[in-house]
Amino acid sequence: MSLSYFGATSVGIKAKNGVVLASEKRLAYGGYIMSRGAKKVYKVTDRIGVAFAGLFADLQALTRFLRAEVKFYEVTSNRVMTVKSAAKLLSNILYSQKFIPFLSEAIVGGIDPDGPHVYVLDPIGSLIEDDYAALGSGASIAIGVLESGYTSDITLENAEKLAVSSIEAAIKRDAASGDGVDLIIISEGGIVEKEVKVKR
Repeated sequence: MSLSYFGATSVGIKAKNGVVLASEKRLAYGGYIMSRGAKKVYKVTDRIGVAFAGLFADLQALTRFLRAEVKFYEVTSNRVMTVKSAAKLLSNILYSQKFIPFLSEAIVGGIDPDGPHVYVLDPIGSLIEDDYAALGSGASIAIGVLESGYTSDITLENAEKLAVSSIEAAIKRDAASGDGVDLIIISEGGIVEKEVKVKR
């Protein structure tokens, strides 16, 4: 079954001073809208977040697994996990279920001593670092907006505007996406969560 069946549009953008993760709020299965307030972006630590597209139950389970494993690592090692390590951890969780995979794609983003990072993962854990990414049924629309607006020196404020614009574009053209945008803005100062209302 294609992930686009479940709907969603999620994006991640690396700025020069942080990372923005965003997703629209509609929960759709096939042609039916099940919820207009589904959260698909989550805080993992004070410096790491994750955005998903796919089956809602799977993305909730993956968030719980990732949070627990990261917390366990940080408590037992007395060290803060890097963004790359968190992404690799999620990659391992996904790959461990490759024969019965989670129906979910993910973007892991955050900031650590090496700077801001964005990693993209497919349902079986393939891991790619990139400057920006889009997932879900509206990804082909959102990625065009990201490509036209992204620059290597983009600020966190402009990355936030670009993320909202890309998802707004997807909402206008993808029936499975809609009902506002949830954002996580990650900087040296920590994580700020926002909600933006958009018109269909």
